[in-house]
Amino acid sequence: MKIREIWNKIFKQWSTIHLIVTYYFLAVIISTIIVSLPVFHKPGVELSFIEAMFTAVTSISVTGLTVVSISDTFNSAGQIAIAVILHLGGIGIMTMGTFIWVLLGKKIGIRNRKLIMVDQNSKTLAGLVKLMLEIFKIILLIELIGAIVLSLHFLNYYDTFQEALHHGIFASISATTNGGLDITGASLIPFADDYFVQFIHMVLIILGAIGFPVLVEVQEVLQGKKYGINDRHKFTLFTKITTITFFWLVIVGAVLIYVLEHNNFFANKSWHETFFYSLFQSVTSRSGGLSTMDVSEFSLPTLFLISTLMFIGASPSSVGGGIRTTTFAIMLLTIWNYAKGNSSVKVFGRELDQEDILRSFIVISTALMLCVSSVIVLSYTENFSLIQIVFEVSSAFGTTGLSMGITPDLSTFGKCLIMCLMFIGRIGIFSFLFLVRGDASQDKFHYPKERVIIG
Repeated sequence: MKIREIWNKIFKQWSTIHLIVTYYFLAVIISTIIVSLPVFHKPGVELSFIEAMFTAVTSISVTGLTVVSISDTFNSAGQIAIAVILHLGGIGIMTMGTFIWVLLGKKIGIRNRKLIMVDQNSKTLAGLVKLMLEIFKIILLIELIGAIVLSLHFLNYYDTFQEALHHGIFASISATTNGGLDITGASLIPFADDYFVQFIHMVLIILGAIGFPVLVEVQEVLQGKKYGINDRHKFTLFTKITTITFFWLVIVGAVLIYVLEHNNFFANKSWHETFFYSLFQSVTSRSGGLSTMDVSEFSLPTLFLISTLMFIGASPSSVGGGIRTTTFAIMLLTIWNYAKGNSSVKVFGRELDQEDILRSFIVISTALMLCVSSVIVLSYTENFSLIQIVFEVSSAFGTTGLSMGITPDLSTFGKCLIMCLMFIGRIGIFSFLFLVRGDASQDKFHYPKERVIIG
């Protein structure tokens, strides 16, 4: 009873951000304990504390960077446990919690709704519980369909239906949550020539990374809930910006990868190999983390390009990290409108709020400083090339999971720094800043304003 009273007191005093971060931190601790249990390991396997914690953090943050092989370390029960943890991190702690509370018949109070709002980057409390339940149902439906399709196809690769089903379920969960983990031992490289498997994975990665509000809105429009059947379907500004930016990045990324590697990695490849290699690497850099090849075989310009794509990451309120697609889009729109001499940013018949523009530049600036600082520190502590470190840092912050193979060989300090980046990438830059700054306070007075020279 005393523990409950203490927790209730903390719950009332702490800010929403502090509680969200605490929940994710507790999830990491619990996950670390779970993956450390010998019952989940294969015979003769022993995990060190740092290996167990790294596995827990990469699962909660749905990143995919690993210091151990999932297939060689964990048995079937352990792989199922990791799949559950991927759900917790991908869908979100508050979404999972909301579903459980509703099942138990509990009432969702205002404080809990605020937690959901922060966890999902929402700006309103209205309809949050219903939204969380819709998100949960949509993600589970996507995973179910993906698991069925992949399991049936994997019968061509595995001897038994049970084995094909096991691989199909884990692959579907990993792709949809953009977890980047695999139980093949070689990501999707064994399926480098199987374009059906690659296509299904790309669809699942996109559905997980494009943003939950977009999926819910598309569902409502298709079902005729949001608008009348005969009315013209109008999507929100968020959905328009998110969707266009997301697919624009995928297309531009694929084209640039093709151009940069045309005379390098793709030199002796057929047109269909080139097409799928380019497209898959562009899609997976959104936050997927799965790969059909060893990315270290790419040339230096391509590695920097993929690092940039991973830094941008997925859409807000999705399973992915990074600065997010809308942040990148708002930055480009602001620069474009300023260059044209406009005093405001207008798009799709709407005008962007100045606070959103300011927040976007704060996110980008903070993320750049964080990643650059991490690159400088790791360049000093680790014995790897600059591009390997840049790639690793971008992958961790973007919660992507692609790597040039240096993750297991990082020092203990390097692994801890990568874990911090993965955790920050999962909770988001603003949650990180709010956690550091504490409670905001109103200015009691103002000084005379004075302009300074810029640029």
